[in-house]
This record gives sequence, C-alpha cells and structure tokens, in this order.
Amino acid sequence: MDTLTAARAQMEVSLAFHMVFAALGIGLPLLMVIAEGLGLRTGQQHYLDLARKWSKATALTFAIGAVSGTALSFELGLLWPQFMEFAGGIIGPTFALEGFAFFIEAIFLGLYLYGWKRLSPRAHWLTGIPVAISGMLSGVLVVAANAWMQTPAGFTLENGVATNISPIAPFLAPAWLHMALHSTLSCYIATGFAVAAVYAMGMLRGRHDAYHRSALTISLALATITALLQPISGDISGKQVAQHQPAKLAAMEAHFETTANADLIIGGIPNPETGEVIGALKIPSLLSFIAKGDSDAVVQGLNDFPPDQRPNVYLAHFSFQIMVGAGIALIVIGLWYWVQRRRKRVEQSRWLQRALVLSGFLGFLALEAGWIVTEVGRQPWVIYDVMRTSEGVTPVSEVPLTFYGFSLLYTLLGIVLVYLLRQLANDTAQGDVGPAKPQKEAAYES
Repeated sequence: MDTLTAARAQMEVSLAFHMVFAALGIGLPLLMVIAEGLGLRTGQQHYLDLARKWSKATALTFAIGAVSGTALSFELGLLWPQFMEFAGGIIGPTFALEGFAFFIEAIFLGLYLYGWKRLSPRAHWLTGIPVAISGMLSGVLVVAANAWMQTPAGFTLENGVATNISPIAPFLAPAWLHMALHSTLSCYIATGFAVAAVYAMGMLRGRHDAYHRSALTISLALATITALLQPISGDISGKQVAQHQPAKLAAMEAHFETTANADLIIGGIPNPETGEVIGALKIPSLLSFIAKGDSDAVVQGLNDFPPDQRPNVYLAHFSFQIMVGAGIALIVIGLWYWVQRRRKRVEQSRWLQRALVLSGFLGFLALEAGWIVTEVGRQPWVIYDVMRTSEGVTPVSEVPLTFYGFSLLYTLLGIVLVYLLRQLANDTAQGDVGPAKPQKEAAYES
C-alpha cells in the first residue's frame, strides 16, 4: 500500500467512524430536551426517564466523539502537511470556533447530568438547550471547513500561495449553507430512526408501555419531519453542485455526454469505457430540471473532463443511489408509523415494528453514503481546482503503519460505544421506568 492510498484509507476509516458519533451527538441532545420538556409539561415520569436515559447516551457519544475527533485533528497535520501548510490559516478559525462550541456543550452537559437533584426542574431543562444548540453548531462549523475544500473562496491564489485571505473565508464558500443544512438534517434523521429502532425492538419483545410508546413518538417525530425536509435540501444541493462542481454531478448521476434534456438515471451499472449505463431506468429530462430548474437545460457530461480529473464514477453513482434509496425508504417507514399511530395499530403491527428496526441501519447507511458521494465526487482534488490530493499528502513512507493503528483505535472505540449503549438498553429492558408522579418537582427525585 503506497503512502497516498494509506493516507486516504486512514481518513476514510476515521471519518466513517467519527460521523456516527458526531450524528448521535447532534441528534440525542435534542431528543433529550424534547423528552424533558414533555415531562415538565405533563408531569409524567416516563418522559423524564427517557430524558435521563438519552442524557447518558449523549454523554457516551460526546466522550467517544471527543476522542475520535481529536485523532482526526492529528491526522490532518500528520498525513496532509502540504495541504495544511496551504489551507491551515484559512480553515483554522472554523476549528477554533468549533472548539468554543465543544466547550460550551461540555459545560452545559455537565450541568445537565449532575443537576437532576440540584437544580429546579425548569432550570435543569434550560441547561439542556445549550447542549442541543452547541452540538448542532459544532457540526455546522466543521462542515464549513469541508465546504471550503469543495468550493474554495475568500482568497487570492498567487504563484501557488493563498494571499488576501478573508478571515471568514470558509463561510464564504458557496457550498457551506447547503452542506450545513443537508448534513444537519442527516444527523437528525439517522439519530431519530436509530433511537426508534431500539424501542421498536422492545415492542417486538412485548414491551408496550408508555415509556416505549412515547420514545417512538418523540424519535419518529424528529426523524419523519427532517426526512420530509431532506428532499428539499437535496434539491438545493443538487443545483449548487451542478453550478460549482459539474464533474461531481456527472459522476454521481453517471451522466457521460453533455446534452440538453438530460435523463435522470436510476440504478444501473455505469461503463466509463462506452459511456453507457447498463440496466438503468431513465426518466426523460428530469436531470436537467433537477440540476438547472429547466427541463431543456444543458447538463455537462463526465466525458468533457480530462480522464485524470474525473471522480470514480462507480463509487459516486452507487453511493448516491444508496443514499437516495435509503432516504426514500425512511420517508415511507416514517409516514407508515404515523398512519398506524392514527389508527392506534402500532402495537399490533409487527411488520411496522420490524421496518422500524431496519430503519436504524438505513439512517446511518444514508448518512455514510452521502458523505462518500461528497468526498469521492471532489477527487482528485483535496481543494477543488486548486490542489490535488496527491500534492497534499505527506512524503513519509510509514503511513500504512499508522493506518492500521488508527483503524484499531476506531474499532475499539466502536466496540466500547456499542457495549455501553447495549448496557443502557438492557437497563431499559429491565424496567428502568418509574410510576407517574403528580407533581413535576417530584419527578426529579431519585
């Protein structure tokens, strides 16, 4: 394994693991705040039990996410010194701001965890709100750095050196707002369906109490609303990609020839040699409409770009199809739940419960596939149209050793997280639920 391949593989493994922790760290605090808010409003104990449970899960993902995120920051400097020499002063402020958001989240999470019996109910609930907001902002700020790499802006390139750098350069990147929106919604979707899967499994095992019913309602309210919003975000992203990264759009859509009235291709196996897609379903003119808002618009094809500047069409296309397919499936499952809930048949619908268990996997599959599209579609550039990935990598030859070491680290972190979350789930299964209490203050007693 050469240095470039090992460095890319190490970043791929690290990011794939970290995104799971990051998504849960963004979504769980919001569910936690919603559950406690309902407990304060109704005085029902099971909502507060859910808030306690989800706060423990938030603490776990926060701690493990901090470790995996720290490792990633080291990897940027160790594996990509040429890239950091060029871009460090530009994207550095976004990481500094993310650090502030991280510390705010840590402070208020500590207050929330240890304030159950020490703060008034309302004050305790209020300490959870900054946790949810700062967790979301952390993701938005980190995405700004990636968005700048996708669509660099806010500087002047002179003799290969960045000059006249704007202090807010990453936030001037055309990709930032739509990437931040799409990524944040993805985190809420993946977390909402993952939490729903846990309690749907409990229902399959015969637990139909208010605790499980309420957990499904809260998590699927978040998951379904954000899943329904995601196609709108996806449409915005598609038009931005068509404008600023046409090679990425061509690769993810397996669109080889520049043409007007371009067809949208669903499924199929692309053949870069012939420029054909075998076994695909084609919808006439829809790609032109999605990309440009006009069914007669011309969409640039992959063959217009030099071979050494084309993304991997197989990875980009298959990952995009997986993301869209999983997203559609999640919308269907979410709407199915609300129809069955209206009919008061959720507890009797075993097939719905099985589908909800499956949705926990589909949410993270869509999240990971979406990021594969984002990163593979940018290649061969580490900074789009400015620096190639091969130019930013370290010249050190021992990178394969660090790849195996970091892969082991993330594997261990994943095992620890799964084990601890299972312990939390087992606590739930053993009936970590108390009776409803008439007064809101009484619900905060241990």
